[in-house]
Amino acid sequence: MTLFGSEIVGRPLDEVDTPALVIDADAMERNIARMAAFFAERPAKLRPHAKTHKSPIIAHKQLAAGAVGITCAKLGEAEVLVEGGIHDILIANQIVGPVKIARLVRLARHANIAVAVDDLDNARQISEAAVAAGSTVRVLVEVNVGMNRCGVEPGAPAVELAQRVASLPGLRFFGLQGYEGHLVGVPDRAERERRVREAMAPLIETRRMIEAAGIPVEVVSGGGTGTFDITSTIEGFDEVQAGSYVFMDAWYRQVEGPDTAFEPALFLWSTIVSRPAPDRAVGDIGLKTATPEHGLPTAFGISGVETLSLSEEHVKLRVEGEARSLRPGDKIRFVPGHVCTTVNLHDCYVVVRDGIVEAVWPIAARGRAT
Repeated sequence: MTLFGSEIVGRPLDEVDTPALVIDADAMERNIARMAAFFAERPAKLRPHAKTHKSPIIAHKQLAAGAVGITCAKLGEAEVLVEGGIHDILIANQIVGPVKIARLVRLARHANIAVAVDDLDNARQISEAAVAAGSTVRVLVEVNVGMNRCGVEPGAPAVELAQRVASLPGLRFFGLQGYEGHLVGVPDRAERERRVREAMAPLIETRRMIEAAGIPVEVVSGGGTGTFDITSTIEGFDEVQAGSYVFMDAWYRQVEGPDTAFEPALFLWSTIVSRPAPDRAVGDIGLKTATPEHGLPTAFGISGVETLSLSEEHVKLRVEGEARSLRPGDKIRFVPGHVCTTVNLHDCYVVVRDGIVEAVWPIAARGRAT
């Protein structure tokens, strides 16, 4: 892992050592602006997911563009964002156990924190801790919309849990969460929309049942980059937690196709270290700098490069056409297959505008898995 300091600011990207994680600042800001423009005139609003970028700096940019708050996956990420001046945060996850709950209720003294709950005992424990700490925690009852991960079942089970949460001191029932993560990658757009609307129908009906029981539902939250323009149009859906759009990885670009409004804004900067055969080249990124679970990194800005495999410190490439001119020492860009987990392998971003290094930003919430 390469560390960078302020000495590279003002230098051309070509002088940056590799491997490095590089943000194209203009592309990132265009992605933020495009998503903000989409939500500007819609009832549903954007609460971007910081698990993608793990950076208070980028979160502030998203808020400045119109986001209503920020989503986190982990309590540790939320702590970093609060330290970075972010004050409206949804932790879209269950916070369980006395150690984490103690951290949660203390964090809620300093920011407006919401958390997902799908178990009454967990809600009671948060309630007791919040009362003892003199804080209030907003609670979203998580509802299973078909992903079969976390979440109480829609209908009566969710209504009963919402009623119990609403009665607990130290808690404020905030609404419902339902994440259709099993559908964000459905390749056919029409089928994706049909299945998302079917999955969300019981969630919206649950909202109506809770409201009919006399309990206000302020927010129904969920959604992702692959479904933001579907969930946001469903009546009764209030917040979308899209995250990957800010950088747009190779997997999402494949799902969305050539008409996607978002462009690659995050790159792995790599040096060719070997040309052992006319049709083979080797670069210096690998499993310690890129993750393969959503596909291998893809070369960007040069034709004729096919990524074959990653080992710990190497990427093996098949080259043809113009790419056969690559020699040891040449540098190329790769779009990560999955930005969220790739970012978590790095300590900092090298931020580039017009080919010149503008800044080096720490990935402040990197590794905050607790």
